[in-house]
Amino acid sequence: MHRNNATEMGPNTFTKHVDDRQANYILFVLFLTCTFNYADRQILAILMQPISETMQLSDTQLGLLSGLAFAIFYTTFGIPIARLADRGNRVRIIGCSVAAWSFMTALCGTAANFTQLLLYRIGVSIGEAGASPPAQAMIADYFPPSKRATAMAIFSLGMPAGLLVGYLVGGWVNQLFGWRAAFVAMGVPGLFLAALVFATVRDIPTRQGNAGSKIATLKPREVANIVFGASSIRYVIAGCSAASFVSYGVGQWIPTYLIRTYGMGTGEVGTWLALIIGSMAGAGIFLGGYISDRLGAIDKRWYVRFPAYALLLSVPFAVLFALAPSKGIALAALFPVTFLGYVYMGPALSIIQGIVPHNARATASAVLLLVTNLVGLGLGPLAIGILSDLMQPSVGTDSLRYALLAGLILYIVSAALLWRAGRSLREELVETD
Repeated sequence: MHRNNATEMGPNTFTKHVDDRQANYILFVLFLTCTFNYADRQILAILMQPISETMQLSDTQLGLLSGLAFAIFYTTFGIPIARLADRGNRVRIIGCSVAAWSFMTALCGTAANFTQLLLYRIGVSIGEAGASPPAQAMIADYFPPSKRATAMAIFSLGMPAGLLVGYLVGGWVNQLFGWRAAFVAMGVPGLFLAALVFATVRDIPTRQGNAGSKIATLKPREVANIVFGASSIRYVIAGCSAASFVSYGVGQWIPTYLIRTYGMGTGEVGTWLALIIGSMAGAGIFLGGYISDRLGAIDKRWYVRFPAYALLLSVPFAVLFALAPSKGIALAALFPVTFLGYVYMGPALSIIQGIVPHNARATASAVLLLVTNLVGLGLGPLAIGILSDLMQPSVGTDSLRYALLAGLILYIVSAALLWRAGRSLREELVETD
């Protein structure tokens, strides 16, 4: 049976040196960075149709632009930056990352062709690669295991909050001023957030006290052995990858689908998706973490079984969304699909951070992001785009509808993998803090 090296670190004394107000403020600012991260990343989703019309792009090109090219550079730079964060100044890395992706998002508004826009989006991906792993590692150091899934869930609320902001800003600024102005309007405020990070956020006071410990000298391969040596983590990563394929692959195409199928404008789509994502994804993420912490106190397996039940329950609503005869039914079905589809996020992050040692946490998060983003963000949008193009000759304008339906079924695969992770979770999820 796998054993991690956490015991070489000794008990976690980090949280003894900070009060709740300091920890909560750090969590709030990191939540803001997560919000801007997803707003700048996902604003492209609401703008794909007008960009396609301007540049005459195919669905495959749109899938490449929003998925694979972004994911390759995001994941390639993620682990080296996370290794640097495990050894160095995490706050500085987060601040520089926010500034970099915000600047590149604004530059997207100046792109004259597909190649330029692709290069600018690659710049966004490299900037965003440096934010989440060190942020998750800081949260794990600031909050004890009994509160960690809830804290991770609050941090993860930045995803729906960012989607809400991205859909609203992108939808309405595009409708009023064009898609180029939307990129600029979304990118510039992030530069002020970077300044806030540099000015007010401080890392945990005693973190450097462990710099001489054995775990601080672990090589990337050794960290990978710790992560993939745990059976439960392997299945959690696989389950999250399948769910990520749906959230990124299907989610990236939902605005385009609503515009094409039901004739909705970008402003209308942006408003509806902001409402749905902001309320339902936020509720799903928070309650997923909160309820899992409560159930996990009884039996650790609930950290994966509760999300598995939620994903299974989402499937009939997902089918209804894809086959809905009207926009009203489609939008109504999207509420439960979104809520249930985001329950897994807080518990999954908590499991990863709970098994690995302290000074390997940013790297472990980067490993999770490497796999899930290559599958979800990298392959998801591109696969849906290719499938839509392939089916277009036979089903016409409904090609995107059936491509989305095929992707949504992966929630069943995700649920099965998360359930399987529970078999060894109790033995491997030892309290290292």
